Amino acid sequence: MEVPSLEGMMAEPVLATQPAPLKRATKGQVRTFGLIRERFNEERRIALNPVAVGSLTAAGHRVLIETQAGVGANFADLRYAEHGAEIVDSSGAVFAGADVMVKVGPLQSNETALVRERQIIISALHLGTTTRDGLAHLLDVGATGIGFEFMADATGALPIVRMMHEIMGSMSVQVAARYLESSEGGKGIMLGGISGVPPSNVVILGAGVVGEWAARTALGYGANVIVLDTDLGALRVLEHYLARRVTTAMATDEYLARAIPRADVVIGALATAGERAPVMVSEDMVRRMQPNSIIVDAVVDQGGCIATSRPTTHSDPVYRVHDVIHYGVPNIPSNAARTASNALSNVLFPYLQYIGESSTLQEALWGNVVLRNGTYAYRRHLTKKNLAHGFGLPHRDIELLIASSLS
Repeated sequence: MEVPSLEGMMAEPVLATQPAPLKRATKGQVRTFGLIRERFNEERRIALNPVAVGSLTAAGHRVLIETQAGVGANFADLRYAEHGAEIVDSSGAVFAGADVMVKVGPLQSNETALVRERQIIISALHLGTTTRDGLAHLLDVGATGIGFEFMADATGALPIVRMMHEIMGSMSVQVAARYLESSEGGKGIMLGGISGVPPSNVVILGAGVVGEWAARTALGYGANVIVLDTDLGALRVLEHYLARRVTTAMATDEYLARAIPRADVVIGALATAGERAPVMVSEDMVRRMQPNSIIVDAVVDQGGCIATSRPTTHSDPVYRVHDVIHYGVPNIPSNAARTASNALSNVLFPYLQYIGESSTLQEALWGNVVLRNGTYAYRRHLTKKNLAHGFGLPHRDIELLIASSLS
């Protein structure tokens, strides 16, 4: 991650966090990695920054990038070209030439049609928008699908999802602070108090990663923070991490009915990966909130945990219900596209490195538990039971498929 105050003062950001240089592959295959301009829901991020691309090309791999793919994150084509990337004029040209496609958002229908035989697709899957036809095409052409949502280590931790959730939590509070201002139609108050003026009340639903980072950011502003969750153990862990600087309570109807009407800001952050978010705040609770208060539902992409939430876009991010401002942009990190792209690149690069250093994809999946767990389509089979059941398709265990060396 580049140091902002020094950016542009040097030919190379030597104070940046950089992936370790790769050795030129002798054992591994020479791979062609591809990145296209994201077009889903006003997405501005890109999966790899120029430094990571440079490490791949230094190892002897090719990287194809669609022109303007990094412009939303303020990475110019020239930066990628300087790091050895080949700039091409269309997403179709990237799909046609790449062995491994690396994306931020899920494949769109027009992109799915471009997927080639035995191609590797690494991206978010977004279970709520996945279609049977899209999965069927991947299976028909024998493509390998690796989804961010499934990429778990041996302990069950999800490194890419966690990174995204950290950004979502922090940015949800930044968004709330902006919409509290008078110019945005808010209450005209600051999150943190000043001498003689008390701070705002921020209520966070959920003590997971999104809730934790929302709480950290709100505390940094100086707000009064209350966190509610249905899991007592999660609340205990959060209190420990934050040195008991937050008030915690079980998310019972009683505590919710007391906390929500007094809140200046409500952050929705309660959800479980792969499941719909539980609705914790009823419309009646929203009706009793103070006028011009703010709701930021950070889990709206999983259905949201506030009854009045619905997805919005970056170009039209807010609406009002019962005179309460609602912000429902699903891909919040896209508004800090450069930070989010650098963060995603840092987490994702080692797995691309491992694929590049492996002689076959089978070897890479067998040797790396995160890649193996992340695989949902392999050798014309679905490897995730929930996907197979949801779409009425058969599935096979990924480890059995790898071990049997199916062709």
